[in-house]
Amino acid sequence: MASHEASVIVLTGPPGAGKSTVARILGDELTPSVHLHTDDFWAFIRQGYVAPYLPESKRQNEIVMSVLVACAFGYAAGGYQVVVDGVVGPWFIDLFGNEATTRKIALHYVVLRPDRETTLARAAGRDEDALTDPGPVLDMFGQFSELGAFDHHVLDSTGMSPTQTMHAVRRGLAEGAFLLRPDGAD
Repeated sequence: MASHEASVIVLTGPPGAGKSTVARILGDELTPSVHLHTDDFWAFIRQGYVAPYLPESKRQNEIVMSVLVACAFGYAAGGYQVVVDGVVGPWFIDLFGNEATTRKIALHYVVLRPDRETTLARAAGRDEDALTDPGPVLDMFGQFSELGAFDHHVLDSTGMSPTQTMHAVRRGLAEGAFLLRPDGAD
């Protein structure tokens, strides 16, 4: 991937996988770039917020993701490489894929998935504003355990530093390992 190509890179995985840290480093490496932290989009909700991991948050999550997709591809249409960092499972990737097809912009899907113990340890060590509760963390870890057609988008970051993970992501991006077809399918 050339450093100047407009694209959207979805960097996802369970809480504690290292998404935000790696996304910040990756955004600093790409030119020009934008880093969209999905948690910020939920934080914009002032009244009526529902924790996004609860079943009753489905409609809210669909709205937030639609807004996020529009924002990401708006920046990419302007020539930026956009790193979207957050919990974006295969259940939401079609929103990105449809927009990638419409706008003819490259879409990459990278799933950081360290092992269970590493995920729990990293999640527990995050600041108080982040999700650290082992119950929801393990639930989301489970949701990223069996990705079927998206399994080859997984990067096992167990034992890797954030910088090592970023370099592995960059290699995969350059090789096209994480590229989704414009129609959102592999």
